[in-house]
Amino acid sequence: MTDENEQAAQEAIASEMRLLDPAVRASAEVVRALLDPDFTEIGASGRLWDATSILSVTGSGSVAPDSPVVVSEMRAAALAPGLVHLTYFADNRGRRARRSSLWRLTDTGWRLYFHQGTLTG
Repeated sequence: MTDENEQAAQEAIASEMRLLDPAVRASAEVVRALLDPDFTEIGASGRLWDATSILSVTGSGSVAPDSPVVVSEMRAAALAPGLVHLTYFADNRGRRARRSSLWRLTDTGWRLYFHQGTLTG
């Protein structure tokens, strides 16, 4: 991976980890700044989300501050300039899922464009 790609990967990982932080998720303003306006997610339940629906959930007080997500197996691949694909395993109080995120660089920084979670046994 080139230095530029490595830096992009590290910035995308840092942004993903911020979104997984319960304190960040409880702030609609911070979450909004990290989500691309065209954000979509296929949730682990199969539900389709967009930025508005995610903000309504995270802003409703449903994020437990004592519920950090444990992340392992984080991998990053720079797909093109300004586009990074992340994959990782997440465990949130026993709810375990494989996760995939696409981060793209915009004029305002790295923003999450697409996310998908798949529950595991």
